[in-house]
Amino acid sequence: MPDIIHYEELTWPEIAALPRDLPLILPLGLGYDPALLQRAVGDEPVCLLPPLPYGFPGSEVEVAAELLNRVISALFDGPKEEGFSRFYLAHDGAFTGAVPGVQPLVVPRDRTAEPPPLHATPERVILIPCGHTEQHGYHLPVNTDTVIIDAIASRVCRVIPAEAEMLPALPYGVSMYRSAFAGTFNMTGRVFEDFLLDVLDALIERGADRFYLMSGHGGNCSFLTNVVKYIGDRHWHVFAATTWLHTSGHLGAPALERYRRSQRGGMGHAGELETSYMLYLRPDLCRMERVVDETDFISTPNFYMDWIEGGALVL
Repeated sequence: MPDIIHYEELTWPEIAALPRDLPLILPLGLGYDPALLQRAVGDEPVCLLPPLPYGFPGSEVEVAAELLNRVISALFDGPKEEGFSRFYLAHDGAFTGAVPGVQPLVVPRDRTAEPPPLHATPERVILIPCGHTEQHGYHLPVNTDTVIIDAIASRVCRVIPAEAEMLPALPYGVSMYRSAFAGTFNMTGRVFEDFLLDVLDALIERGADRFYLMSGHGGNCSFLTNVVKYIGDRHWHVFAATTWLHTSGHLGAPALERYRRSQRGGMGHAGELETSYMLYLRPDLCRMERVVDETDFISTPNFYMDWIEGGALVL
């Protein structure tokens, strides 16, 4: 086992096989030296979780201290249920909260690793890409949703920098079915909504008034819809929008039908589309020798799952 394991690059069976006494470290922000984090624990093998990119003191957007504690607690609940027992929160000294069962690691970080600050003015739409850390079959890493939605948002900002800017992709979302597979996190719907509402409130206070909450994970979608509704009710002058999933609009959906090779169901979770994206964006993380051709998800005249859900029913 390597000394420093990057959780987000693993598949769910690899996470299931990790020792349950392996220290799990959640970094607040970017720019930490992994070797320093390892030494802070005790110079033994450690596993680094995807960093929480904002919401903490000193980050681009801060949320209330009590809410941040709820977020951190919810994120560690999943690994705790899976039998992991050693949890650490890495920060550079700005965080003053305390989360039961989670040990702090005060370690310096290079803040130049953070993206440039937002303008947060009415001239630009702020993109808020929401990914997740969850199982993606035997062949894709658990950061698949985050990698894809981050790439899409980043490209938009490169193409139209005067019209759009973005927060870093949020690597944690909602999975109500979390216990079905190892390695899947669940911020829970209420905490996820409250977190994003606090983030939006803070950005609106700075002068921003247009937001696009981009969904890279199907489990986030209904909660992002709630956030859009709540923020519009709270701030009448603000425009906020979301979609069911990326690549499902008037350009993306026809392209999928034109190029796809699989039948209905093949575009679903960890299927043809997400695998294609990952083969393009991060081929080094794809284990194509482990692919399983399995498209027998629930399908009825009133409900089916392909890339987006179809039919009259909502499950």
